[in-house]
Amino acid sequence: MTAPPIQLIGFDADDTLWRSQEYFDQAQAEYEAILGRYLDVQNHTVHQQLLATERRNIKLFGYGAKGMTLSMLETAIALTEHRISASDLAKVLELGKAVLEHPVELLPGMRQAVEDIALRFDTVLITKGDLFHQERKVRESGLSDLFRRIEIVSEKDLPTYTRLFEEFQIAAAQFVMIGNSLRSDIEPVVRLGGYGIHIPYSTTWALETEHGLEADHPRVRQVQQPSDIAAALAEFG
Repeated sequence: MTAPPIQLIGFDADDTLWRSQEYFDQAQAEYEAILGRYLDVQNHTVHQQLLATERRNIKLFGYGAKGMTLSMLETAIALTEHRISASDLAKVLELGKAVLEHPVELLPGMRQAVEDIALRFDTVLITKGDLFHQERKVRESGLSDLFRRIEIVSEKDLPTYTRLFEEFQIAAAQFVMIGNSLRSDIEPVVRLGGYGIHIPYSTTWALETEHGLEADHPRVRQVQQPSDIAAALAEFG
């Protein structure tokens, strides 16, 4: 049986269309410097403790800078056994605000790639995170006019993509998702019968590296730069 033609192309936003994770990484480095006034950060697994707190809090705060900031505050209080000063907690809060205010910088070649694909397919932007933060980044990116629809979701998982396919009135096999995260962008779509184009980013949040997608999956292609996306799409028919 011939596979149905591709009808819709999905794009992730953060670290696919524009830079994001390095702002979080910078905030964490400055956070560890603040905690260094209270404990030996070289002998404390600050990164792992913060990650554990973030993992635990996702169901309460969701993804994004606000959840990260609350988790940083919680972890700082716990690791310092409540010794951290109010002024240093305020500095942690400012780190989170700085992440929320970071400029939107498109990745090289990505606007042209989206424009070219939008000439041949319907396109949709699917991103997760804080609603206000994502809305601002989409608005300031200058890309919103290239997408048939913009979806800001709380999670990218099987139920979310299933709902979207129903709303778009397409089968999973008619959809290709393009993104930097195998866990959120690629694996759920492939599990449902769709296709994925993985475009790795230079740095990835640890939780986004956790996935069960087998290497060399026949419905997944990896590309290294935006100009390679069109050729990868052509392989899916």
